[in-house]
Amino acid sequence: MLSAFANAFRTPDLRRKLLFVLLIVMVFRLGSQVPTPGVNVANVQSCLADVEDSGLYQLVNLFSGGALLQLTIFALGIMPYITASIILQLLVVVIPRLEALKKEGQSGQTKITQYTRYLTLGLALLQATGIVALARSGNLLQGCERDLLHSNSTSTFLTMVITMTAGTAVIMWLGELVTDRGIGNGMSILIFCQVVATFPASLWRVQQTEGPWVFGIVMLIGLVLVAAVIFIEQAQRRIPVQYARRMVGRKMFGGSSTYIPLKVNQAGIIPVIFASSLLYLPAMAVQFNQTSSSPVLQFINKYLVGGDHPIYMAVYFLLIIFFTYFYVSITFNPEEVADNMKKYGGFIPGIRAGRPTEDYLAYVLSRITFPGALYLGLISLIPLIAIVLVNADQSFPFGGTSILIMVGVALDTVKQIESQLQQRNYEGFLR
Repeated sequence: MLSAFANAFRTPDLRRKLLFVLLIVMVFRLGSQVPTPGVNVANVQSCLADVEDSGLYQLVNLFSGGALLQLTIFALGIMPYITASIILQLLVVVIPRLEALKKEGQSGQTKITQYTRYLTLGLALLQATGIVALARSGNLLQGCERDLLHSNSTSTFLTMVITMTAGTAVIMWLGELVTDRGIGNGMSILIFCQVVATFPASLWRVQQTEGPWVFGIVMLIGLVLVAAVIFIEQAQRRIPVQYARRMVGRKMFGGSSTYIPLKVNQAGIIPVIFASSLLYLPAMAVQFNQTSSSPVLQFINKYLVGGDHPIYMAVYFLLIIFFTYFYVSITFNPEEVADNMKKYGGFIPGIRAGRPTEDYLAYVLSRITFPGALYLGLISLIPLIAIVLVNADQSFPFGGTSILIMVGVALDTVKQIESQLQQRNYEGFLR
């Protein structure tokens, strides 16, 4: 492993890419610490020390590396881009024009990326307006009575909204720079950095509140979880595909064999984000109607706001399973794959081309999606269970969204570095 790192930095081209990624990460983390103009930094720090993070903003605060509740210029983090990307992926299935653009290749994908940028800025503007309005009214950090802003004037409000929206645009630009000139997917690496940024503080909080014995048990469980997540993320069902020989002019083509890799976790982390976002809606309804005596709002406040209630856990688990099947169904189309195989003379041994191939792919996909959905649900419930068992807080380090992001992005980046090392006759990281 150490020799592989040495070889990576010994190669001039690869060393330049890695150093460029490190430089972008440093700029990104610096922006996550610079406060937005108009923020009373002293009061914000005092409130953060006195008040626990609100579960309502847990996911957004995770993707911002803790910058959201500190109201920095990168407070929104990468969350608007993630939301915009998910919306565009769903719209591609619904809107024929976007589906046609996707099939056009690189030019169509460039157009969809441009739409994603515009939607990201729109969502960032909405989120920044909501967050600054909550900070202005004193509802951002529940239980804190200090003024988070120096002034409640309209000019300060507009300045903060524009600054946070511009910060999201800069984050998009930094991510695209990493993708073009560095190693790995830029947006994924920036998400990875923000999640890892909160990791040491979360571990230290467990050690301070629960003592060294519980801290050691948590670390041991964390290592087992990382190993299990790596095993599942790498697991795939390979469906063999044989291509028949065909004559094109005077040349013979085809006759090769390959496979279709169907991952156990085909949906990635998207179902967890969907389920978390959907469960935030009733929590937001309660927050903006705190004085209401409606029995519906009281039921929501009792069972669907606190993450430690069994009903909340059950609903969360079922939503993750539902969104896993939903997302896999719109991202992998067995009919399209079967048609492409038939068009180029491919077939699955023992399965006829056309409709039988489509039915077989749909059957295998449904069977393999079920353990993937259970895996996502159980991993996501780990921090909620930890809140009950060891009295942890909402930022429990191991489990849920954070560990899925860290392991997934790290594996993808290491594979890309390994492929470049092997192109230069070096051994990779994963021997």
